[in-house]
Amino acid sequence: MMFRAILFLFAVLVSVQSYAATRIKDVASVQGVRDNQLIGYGLVMGLQGTGDTLRNSQFTEQSLQSMLDRMGVNVRDINLRTRNVAAVIVTADLPAFVGSGSRIDVTVTSMGDATSLKGGTLMLTALQGGDGQVYAVAQGAIAVSGFSAQGQAETLTSGVATAGRIPNGALIEREVQGGFNAMGPLAFELKNPDYKTATLITDAINLYAQQRYGARVASPRDFRTVLLQKPKNVAATRFIAELGDLEIRPDTPARIVVDQRTGTVVIGKNVQISTVAITHGALTIRVTETPEVSQPDPFSMGQTVVVPRTQITAAEERVPLAIVRGADLQTLVKGLNQMGLKPSDVIAILQAVKTAGALQAELVIQ
Repeated sequence: MMFRAILFLFAVLVSVQSYAATRIKDVASVQGVRDNQLIGYGLVMGLQGTGDTLRNSQFTEQSLQSMLDRMGVNVRDINLRTRNVAAVIVTADLPAFVGSGSRIDVTVTSMGDATSLKGGTLMLTALQGGDGQVYAVAQGAIAVSGFSAQGQAETLTSGVATAGRIPNGALIEREVQGGFNAMGPLAFELKNPDYKTATLITDAINLYAQQRYGARVASPRDFRTVLLQKPKNVAATRFIAELGDLEIRPDTPARIVVDQRTGTVVIGKNVQISTVAITHGALTIRVTETPEVSQPDPFSMGQTVVVPRTQITAAEERVPLAIVRGADLQTLVKGLNQMGLKPSDVIAILQAVKTAGALQAELVIQ
């Protein structure tokens, strides 16, 4: 019943949203405006005995010794046995055009055999980009959502306790070279490339530009990119802001996405199925083992043995033959609902219909 309700709700949402317009900035982004990934190696302190075992994680011990050496503490000849330290990898995304002094979130993940980072504090860690330059430094208390508790006979784990985040935990020290005005030719890049959507974006921009600037400013280069020609008397930021608020009705491909692990089936709006007859039954085979003990007669010098007893039964459900034709999404969902199918049955049927050549859509299996 829940699966039917989800499919019905999805069909209603699609039918309503098919008539709704979408802003250009929601389906496309400015080409070249992107984030940059940062990475660093650091130490987390203050753990309650849940850190790395220094004997097993030698890199943690070496890092701890090097940090203490820089602070004037010599521990080279001392066998450290602390369990309050963990070696971690720190990652972050550097937003485009971010300035020095801004703060960004960072993600902290354990490298060694630490069992939890809860309650720990990340020490000052340099974050480098792909060019080897340091763009930010991170430090602060780690927020961990998961937990792990262990006793002598039982262990309780919820979520992931060896990974966490530090909101606003990194301070930007270096800006990325280049700015918005130094990017060169402006272009919109579609998030879901499609020829028709690129054409719709071009027509909407040119219609607006004819009234606003008196000239056509957009031309499609391919199914992914729409080139823009900025007027001379308009700033690039204002130009992109005005075009991004224009609304279109983007076209969506006929596609079905199936996740076999969770039983999720997502059917696109333009999916169609040619007229087919479908029957889907289940063959159940049950094997029952009831071993019996064979006891020898008294004074017979025999041995007690276990005699196997196996019973096999087979049953197959009787399922009527149904005709399904999906002229649109609502018709398809209605036909599948009338057959009373489970998510696993829907997945099997869609695969068989695709093999038969009656599914006029792309089937993506995850």
